[in-house]
Amino acid sequence: MAETLKKGSRVTGSAREKLAADLKRKYESGASIRALAEETGRSYGFVHRMLSEADVTLRGRGGATRGKKAAPTP
Repeated sequence: MAETLKKGSRVTGSAREKLAADLKRKYESGASIRALAEETGRSYGFVHRMLSEADVTLRGRGGATRGKKAAPTP
């Protein structure tokens, strides 16, 4: 998506469907919601909502986990 959308502008109809499909493709290719939000000039919540509307299975949160530490390799 080369051009960014005007912040706060409504995205409706075929433009919304196109944007949702584009975001879905990029998210499923590994892009983060935050990266997509920055790229489109929209908020994290907007991108999250668009992905949800497009029936995307969202990935779990990244970062440190609280599981058992892995045994050190010899």
